[in-house]
Amino acid sequence: MTGIEKLSTVSGFLLDMDGTFYLSDRLLDGALRFIDLLRMQGKEFLFLTNNSSKHRRQYAEKISRLGLPLDEESVLTSGEATALYLLEQNAGARVFLVGTPFLEGEFQQYGFRLVEEKPQFLVLGFDTTLTYQKLWKLCDFVRAGIPYIATHPDFNCPTETGWMPDIGAMIAFVKAATGREPDLVVGKPNRLIVEAAAVKMKLPVNQLAMIGDRLYTDIALGQTSGITTVLVLSGETKIEDLKDSPFQPDYTFQNLAGVADWLEKNC
Repeated sequence: MTGIEKLSTVSGFLLDMDGTFYLSDRLLDGALRFIDLLRMQGKEFLFLTNNSSKHRRQYAEKISRLGLPLDEESVLTSGEATALYLLEQNAGARVFLVGTPFLEGEFQQYGFRLVEEKPQFLVLGFDTTLTYQKLWKLCDFVRAGIPYIATHPDFNCPTETGWMPDIGAMIAFVKAATGREPDLVVGKPNRLIVEAAAVKMKLPVNQLAMIGDRLYTDIALGQTSGITTVLVLSGETKIEDLKDSPFQPDYTFQNLAGVADWLEKNC
């Protein structure tokens, strides 16, 4: 199948947010036109983020403020994807969760019991409310061999002024103390988050495409999941970064306006 055939057969688009759809507090060129075109062509879309420190409702509210009215069901975080995975494995399980109150609410919404003793699963999220006591307790449970899941692998989270330590740094702390890595990591670039998105969109995985600005998370999904990948150069990645990257997109556009132009012409 040629590249043109691949993109023209896509029924649902997974959209990164910061650097792809918006940058800080402004929509990027072509963002609204791209969504309008998808709706006109009868294609689905879902915003996708690795950040598990926030509830999907917060992202929907931000995008709505920027000019695209959106409900929370149009957003999937790695936190919700982790909850959906566990729901299939053991609905209502006892979970020791290291995460923000927003992530706690997400898990409670799916019926999990958040406990401090005798958990069946350990879940580590991007916890901006992290305390030493939480880490200590998590390490004790990890040493005891309880199944251990991380919501995503990112070492740093971008901010307007630079970077803040993300969950990858917390994973490294736990490994240094216990010698153990998570049994499972859900978020990009891992296939599980794509599978969760496919369930949420009611589409087969092979009908999805990922659009994003990061090679090692968004575009790497092409290798782990086999989906079509579209790189936009409106965020982190520059065209020269492609030369030495092991993660090569199926398509590269300057921004979402370029993707919209292509879809308008070929679909």
